[in-house]
Formats: sequence, structure tokens, C-alpha cells
Amino acid sequence: MTDIRNIVVLTGAGVSAESGIDTFRGGGGLWEQHRVEDVATPEAFARDPELVLRFYDMRRAAIQTKEPNAAHHALARLDAEWEGGLLIVTQNVDDLHEQAGAKRVLHMHGEHLNAWCTACDVRSRWTAPLIDRPPCPACGARSLRPDVVWFGEMPYRMDEIYAALREADLFVSIGTSGAVYPAAGFVRDSRELGARTLELNLERSQGSAWFDETRLGPASELVPAWVAEMLDG
Repeated sequence: MTDIRNIVVLTGAGVSAESGIDTFRGGGGLWEQHRVEDVATPEAFARDPELVLRFYDMRRAAIQTKEPNAAHHALARLDAEWEGGLLIVTQNVDDLHEQAGAKRVLHMHGEHLNAWCTACDVRSRWTAPLIDRPPCPACGARSLRPDVVWFGEMPYRMDEIYAALREADLFVSIGTSGAVYPAAGFVRDSRELGARTLELNLERSQGSAWFDETRLGPASELVPAWVAEMLDG
């Protein structure tokens, strides 16, 4: 693929599943014990903030015990060695891409290890519980919430994502269900803009028909193999 210069990679829950982080929609996913409406909407937070904060405190604590797998490390290698344009857009709210060493990463759905102050609009690195309503480090208000995009909220930095898609020669989707928009529409946007499209997934996604090529298998096997193709010829 000597004509490939700019790459956009979209990663989903399937990339982190092999590190022990529950997938969003798969069997045994983290939402099975709670309805989405009870823990992942602004209305839920207004109605029962303690339930929502307790739920996210548990998730925040859990991800701090996890480590990157071979897929994360392979993408970090791509980030370090690819001389062209690269943007890793992740739907995941863990920090495993960064733990592996990747730097060109954009979290479109927020981050578990951030807290957002709705009083002063400052986001702070946060690893402790929020259930006791600690003060914002910036303004002191007790108005912190998880810095995670809930259903009904706009994903972050969409202008940057679409700008990267417009320049991309290759769009790669890894470990995503193809069910959550707007991310599920990126492959169609990429094709219409003339980019090649590749899906790496455990099983065919809802958007598989839009990809030029789909490779099936565990991310920890597929991603290192693909990165080796791109970097080693």
C-alpha cells in the first residue's frame, strides 16, 4: 500500500475486551446489570445521581487494574513509526491506548479517568471516586460528573474527526459493533471521500457491507499482523 499516506483508525470495545474490559453490547456486557436509561443518560444523572456515580466509580476503579494487550501495543507501534498522518479515534473510555504509548489518540466518547465540572467547564484528571461529591480542583464547586458522553449527548471533537476523514487514504475500523452513531457512519463517509476501508473484527459488524475488506478474528492477532503489513511491507 505504497500510496497510503494518511490513516484514520477507529477502535471500539473489541480492542479492550482482551484486556478484561467488558464490551458494550456483547453477551456479558457491562450494561446487562443496569438499563442504559438508568446509568448512561443525562436524565438518569438528574434522577438518581448516586446510582450513576456509584456505577462509574466502579468502572473507573476497574479499568485502573487493566493493562494493554497486543492490539494496543501494535497501534502504539504504528503511531511511533508511521511517518504519514494518523489519528486513532477511540470509542473506548479507558486509557489503554495511552498506556501502550500511543499519542495520536482522540477519545470521542470521553474518558473514565477524567472528571468534568459542569460549573466551570474544566476537565480534570481523576482516578478517585466521585460519589462523595468532591470539589472541583479548578473552581471548588461540587459539580463534578464523569467525563463520559452519555446517550443523547454529542461526542467530542467531531470537527477534528471529520477533518481527518477528509484527508484519509485508509480508514480502519477495529473491534466495533457498527451500531453506535455517528461512529458507525465513518466507513460510509470514508468511502464516499475515496478512501480505502478495512474492518478488523471478531465477527462481521452491522456495517460490514460498507468495507472494502473485512478480516475476522481476535484483535490481539489481527491488529499486530495488519500493522506489520503497513510498516514492514
